[in-house]
Amino acid sequence: MSFLFAQPEMLGAAATDLASIGSAISTANAAAAAATTRVLAAGADEVSAAVAPLFSGHAQTYQALNTRGGGFPPQNGGNPSRSTRGDLSKPQSPQP
Repeated sequence: MSFLFAQPEMLGAAATDLASIGSAISTANAAAAAATTRVLAAGADEVSAAVAPLFSGHAQTYQALNTRGGGFPPQNGGNPSRSTRGDLSKPQSPQP
């Protein structure tokens, strides 16, 4: 039988750090949205003209998925710090 020992305070701190990272990524996504979804052709040639809308399309798809909830960190029903502390405050029975 395996045992896992965890310190609720450390897990709570890690969850808070994860939320901070998620906030920073969301801010960066918002800042980059305009520049990445409207890519201009790098040159006057036909390859540049064909590639620019392709990159813009990928960026628009990414932003749409991110807006619909595919962002970071994945949400499991609320504040990860609060749910971690709540789950670890109760004794857990071993699972087979």
